[in-house]
Formats: sequence, C-alpha cells, structure tokens
Amino acid sequence: MSTDRQEYSVENQSQAIAKYAERHEFTVIQTYSDPAISGIPLRRRKGLRNLIQDVVQGHASYRAILVYDVSRWGRFQDSDESAYYEFVCKSAGVRVHYCAETFSNDDAMPSMIMKALKRVMAGEYSRELGVKVLAGQRRGATLGFRQGAQPGYGLRRLLVSADRVPKQILAPGERKSIATDRTILVPGPAQEVRCVREIYRMFIQKRMTFSEIARELNRRRTKYIEGSEWSLQAVEMILTHPKYIGSNIYGRFTQRLYTPSKPTPRTEWTITPGAFEPLVDPATYAKAQGIMERAHERFPRNRSDHDLLDALRAIRARNGKITTDLIKNSPKAPSAQTYNTRFGSLSNAYQLIGYSGFWRGGWLERRRRIQALRSELMREIVDLNPTRVSVEDRGRGHRTRLCMQDGSLVSVLASRPVRYYKDAIRWLLIPRPDECCLITLVARLNLEFDAFKDMFVIPPMCRPTAVYVRDSDPRLKKGLRLIELKDFCETIEKLSNQA
Repeated sequence: MSTDRQEYSVENQSQAIAKYAERHEFTVIQTYSDPAISGIPLRRRKGLRNLIQDVVQGHASYRAILVYDVSRWGRFQDSDESAYYEFVCKSAGVRVHYCAETFSNDDAMPSMIMKALKRVMAGEYSRELGVKVLAGQRRGATLGFRQGAQPGYGLRRLLVSADRVPKQILAPGERKSIATDRTILVPGPAQEVRCVREIYRMFIQKRMTFSEIARELNRRRTKYIEGSEWSLQAVEMILTHPKYIGSNIYGRFTQRLYTPSKPTPRTEWTITPGAFEPLVDPATYAKAQGIMERAHERFPRNRSDHDLLDALRAIRARNGKITTDLIKNSPKAPSAQTYNTRFGSLSNAYQLIGYSGFWRGGWLERRRRIQALRSELMREIVDLNPTRVSVEDRGRGHRTRLCMQDGSLVSVLASRPVRYYKDAIRWLLIPRPDECCLITLVARLNLEFDAFKDMFVIPPMCRPTAVYVRDSDPRLKKGLRLIELKDFCETIEKLSNQA
C-alpha cells in the first residue's frame, strides 16, 4: 500500500486473504508486505522482490501465493512486467491467487482476458492519479507555496498554516506533518544573503565568469551547501534561477511515475512572481540576464576554440604541465567542463596543443581498461544476485554504484597499483566526495592491469581523501575480504551488522 486508505490497509488485506485461505483450505505460513510503498517500481518493493527471489531460488516452502487483488501485485506501467513476475512464479510451481477478484486465476480464456484488463486498469489508475496530483501541485505553486525540493543556497523553507500564519523554519530533511500546512521560501542566514548579492555584484560590475566567481568564493573559504565547495554550476544556478527575485517556480523538471528526471521547456513552468521576499531586486536580476543574453566574449562558452586552446598553452607555459587542478585555479581559464563540452574530453584538447603529459605512455588506454574491468565486475555481481543487487546509473558525469534491495548504496573502487617509496607497491584509493560515506567494495588490480588481484568490503572512508594502501593495511583489515562474488550480499550484510 502507498497510503492508509481503508480499502487497501495491510490489516484489511490480511483479513481478506485469511478468509480466502480458509475457504480454499490453505494455510498461510509466510507473509510478504510492502507497507507505505508505491506499487509502480519493483526496485522499491522489497517484499515482492524477496518473494520472487525465494520462489526462483527454491527456498519457498509454499505452493501458492495469495494476493488481495491484481493492483496489489503491482501497478506496473507495462502490464507485461506484471505478467512476467507472475509467470516466473508459476514456472517454479507456485501459482498466484487473487483473493478479492471476481475471476479465478486459472488458464481459462475469460480469466486471462479479465486479468489482462485489470493489469492495464491498475497501471492506468496510477497515470490518472499522477495527472491529478500534478494539477494540485501546480495549483499550490500558483498560490506561492513551495512544492518539494530543497530551497537552495541563501533560502530556507518556512512552515505556515493554511491561512499563511508562520510556524517554524524547516531544517534540511524535515517535512510538514499536518496535511493542511504549507511551506514557503524565506531569506536564509544573513551571510548567505550577502554572498548571493556579492555574486551578482562580481558578475555585473566586475564581469567575472562563473568559474572565476566560484574560484574567488573558494579562495575566501566561503562554503556552499553543507560545507561543500563552490562550482560554476552552483554560481550559474544563483545567477539564473528566478527564485532569487521572489518568484515561485514549479515544473522545471519532470519525473512522472518514477521515470528518469528530464528538463521541461520554460513555457511549461509554473511561475508566480512576488511569492516571497526577494534576495536581489528585479533590476539587478534583469541586468545579469541581459549580460548572459548578449553573450559577452569573456564567457568561455562563447570563446573561440583558438582562445580556449591558448588558455591551456598559457597554463603549460607557466607551470610546465597541465592538470585539472591547475585549470581550476587559473583565474582567466575556463573550467575543465568547458573543454569536455567543446572538444569531447580534456585529452582531445591536450592533443590539439601537442601536449601528452598525463596521457603519455598509453595511460588513457589503461584508464579505459580499468573502467571496463570495473563495469564487468559490477555486472557479474548483479548477475549472481539478480533480485538483491542492481546498478544505479545516475547519467553522464556520475559514477555508477551498486544498489542493494533495501535501497542502501555501495561504492565500487577499482584500485590501481603504483610505485611508492623505494619501489614498494601500493594501491591508490580515491573515494568520491558523494560516496565516502558509503560501504565500499575495493577491487585491487594486479600489476598487469588486466584482472583484479583481490577484493575487500570496507566501512565508509568518511573523508574524500586519496590514500595509498598496502597488503597489510589497517583499512583493509577493518573490512571483510570477498572471496566469491556470489557472497557479496552476505558480506555487505555482515559488515553492516558489525557497524
């Protein structure tokens, strides 16, 4: 169930199933449930996934599955998906019975037609409900109420009653508990508000680029959200988002029925001007938008290829080499992302100026080989644990991770060997900032870079700092060695219990 509707409460379903079992001389010996979970995506249905896993692996000690009705099996948007999961159970000798349906789930033609129709209706119900919810959220947005996401830098969420009486500021992660309450945006701490206005000043008066502003804020040790560093994307968001002039915006992205998020045209946004107190005045905001529209030649995105490559040549002339850190810290240089977008990759830009540097000696090919080995390792783990592990792919620019059946994530690091002091061999671990708080699978490569030497499951590394580990390293000893990939889930569970 996804809500507490009486018709579909867990208790009501259990009672109906119990009566059906008694009527048909069944004995209920095990129960699977997904309370407060939507029936649309299988990845969130821990109960159903466990049921299918037990049936497929032959661990089920029962010969029938009793479900309240077709919609409780799932409101899958593709009715074939619902049919497939039932077919898997039936192939293993365990039939599915729908206790509250008017048809018998046998192989008779009328029953098959009714079941197929019910599956389509179950999915259609979710689609119709999604349209109604979207309309309600758009209505709330036109009234100036915040819908969903976090407020952003310089802003906070204020909980108000239905008649807009202020109640309290909501901390990150907090939600309203009364259905009639609403949230609106208000200015945040004074130092954040000053920083937002300073960003506009640097952009309009000093004509600084997004990257230059980000570098200057980091130089001043001004922290972004949750203490992170500033990036050009963070600066761009502040300079372009209408919420900083008090406009309430809804519908910039869409993610209906658990599909991947995608941007929507501006014409489809719901914009409510003057919904809350602005951080910058409309005239200042308009100046910033005008500068961007005129595409001033100082902006990297409008520089010629020749100018971008000259900036790399200048970095090399000053430092004797080029690295992403040097690009990031060069005041007049575009960001590394600009080169990725314009030339396809940094390595392509390096080749255009005749610089081998980091890419000398076939390192680029070796790096691709490591990425391929890592991807293959993750595929093998998923293939050996199909209902318990999946690969979380967050799109371009994000590293894939493993997702367990309970929703927890596991970072996967392919650790390459390097020559250390006095030619000692160490393995380099470079955790990502957004993954250092996760349990990590460390796969150490052999010296030939063509296979993994060994694998360890270690606790979260806590800090995104590159480290060199040896064979008897304490970091590895704190974890568990993974001998067989088929034991991956059990090893993760064991380490979690130890923590």
